[in-house]
Amino acid sequence: QVQLVASGGGLVQPGGSLRLSCAASGFTFRNYAMNWYPRLPGEEREWVAAISSVKDNTAYWHSVKGRFAISRDNSKNTVYLQMNSLKPENTAMYYCGARVQRQDYWGQGTQVTVSS
Repeated sequence: QVQLVASGGGLVQPGGSLRLSCAASGFTFRNYAMNWYPRLPGEEREWVAAISSVKDNTAYWHSVKGRFAISRDNSKNTVYLQMNSLKPENTAMYYCGARVQRQDYWGQGTQVTVSS
């Protein structure tokens, strides 16, 4: 079955950086676009970044453009989110997601807390 396991979160001061990773299994990773979604307690997931399965085209939500970078390593079935110049409003549980066979999957998230 599809599994997505995010890691790399933590507590960081404003202006700091974190690199999130998401290990995927249960599907042919290289054939699918991957996304990152932050979620605050009690709220819906938001979308912040995507990377395509072809040519590694990327897209970002406007508030993170220039600060976040999504990448993938198909040899490791892993997608990354490099987060720079972090702000308190970036605090959330971060999930990676994929639409596989017309079904959406989100794995376990990783908590990012930006605070001084």
